[in-house]
Amino acid sequence: MPEICRFYGIIIAMFFDDHNPPHFHARYGGSNAVIDINTLDILEGKIPPRALNMVIEWAKSHQNELLKDWELAKSHQNPEKIVPLK
Repeated sequence: MPEICRFYGIIIAMFFDDHNPPHFHARYGGSNAVIDINTLDILEGKIPPRALNMVIEWAKSHQNELLKDWELAKSHQNPEKIVPLK
């Protein structure tokens, strides 16, 4: 699973050739959530609220880049790194 970004102990990644809808995985500690890129809804899993708020804040400002990375990963190409939340 290629890592796209890492900030404040949160890892953002995507699987190659993953199922729809377009989404990314956010890991924090032992928690994992799958988040829809378009709606930013949690599709499955759970991460602590504070970490989730940071992930959503980051994803809102990088939705276009996340969609581009989704297309790359669907094509078995390495997604590009995205600037972390500061």
